[in-house]
Amino acid sequence: MYEPIRTKSVHTPADHADDFPHRSREEELDIQLAGHLAALLAVTDELGIGEAGDRIAEQVARLRGAPPARHAGRTDAPASALHRRAHALAGRALVVAASRADTAAAILAAERMDAHTAALAAPAASARLVGAH
Repeated sequence: MYEPIRTKSVHTPADHADDFPHRSREEELDIQLAGHLAALLAVTDELGIGEAGDRIAEQVARLRGAPPARHAGRTDAPASALHRRAHALAGRALVVAASRADTAAAILAAERMDAHTAALAAPAASARLVGAH
């Protein structure tokens, strides 16, 4: 009733294994981590935090094999918004660094999260003190 298939399927994976590039999980995580750190670097440069930016740039260069582009100037964005953005980016970097067991990047991301949390808390604390007078 049914005639057997006489030709190979075009969907046979072995025949098309070399048609597109494959990356390992580690390579994908490296790319993700470098992207999160590069975004964090842009915000850090925008905030004018040079030493932290240099440390982040070292990690991006290590992951990408080339130095990253640095942000040239500051914008009119409020510092609190930039600190919140940097905190979120550092959190993403921390998750990826932990999943690829990159201790140096994880420590750096955690330190940046702490620094941005402290920067966000400082204006609130000073506002409470000013209002107390």
